[in-house]
Amino acid sequence: MVNILIIIAISITLLSIAVSMLRFILGPSPVDRVIAFDVMSVSSIALIAFISVVSKRVIYMDVALVYGILGFLGVIVVARYLEKGM
Repeated sequence: MVNILIIIAISITLLSIAVSMLRFILGPSPVDRVIAFDVMSVSSIALIAFISVVSKRVIYMDVALVYGILGFLGVIVVARYLEKGM
């Protein structure tokens, strides 16, 4: 039962990444693209966490944590850039 739920969660996460990629490609404004990139980052972090659970390796959680911090900082930098219009 747990394996079925993990497979369903991974499928939903991959669907989220696909829809976000579509918005990233078709987004009419840079803000739409930044938000889509942030959603893809969060979904990728969830996917790394699922991989960690499935493979029973805790080291992947560290990778997800670092990726989350870098993704957050990247979105902050791009938002500041778009806000000031440099």
